[in-house]
Amino acid sequence: MDVVSFITSLLKPSPDWSTYYTYQVVSFVFIALMFVAAVAALILVMLTPGNSNGIDALGGSSETFYGKNKGKSTEAKLKLWTYICLGVLGVLAIVFFILQIDAIWSI
Repeated sequence: MDVVSFITSLLKPSPDWSTYYTYQVVSFVFIALMFVAAVAALILVMLTPGNSNGIDALGGSSETFYGKNKGKSTEAKLKLWTYICLGVLGVLAIVFFILQIDAIWSI
């Protein structure tokens, strides 16, 4: 058996309908999860306050209690959850596109 015919046999779609429906359900679930992660990341980014202090930034910055304890603030928690949502979105996208390979579904 030559290599070209082996590769083309792997890329042929499976005639089994149950495999096709499983593929459709898995694809839908991954797309829905990616949509939820993307919307959550957008909302978290919109809730995160900006880093600029407006006109006060021109005159220099003075350390405040809020500035010293920034790691424990709500802003730090929003930033952490934003990174988590974007990481989940990235992993789901990679797995989704790996699952698009026909050879996986033609077992």
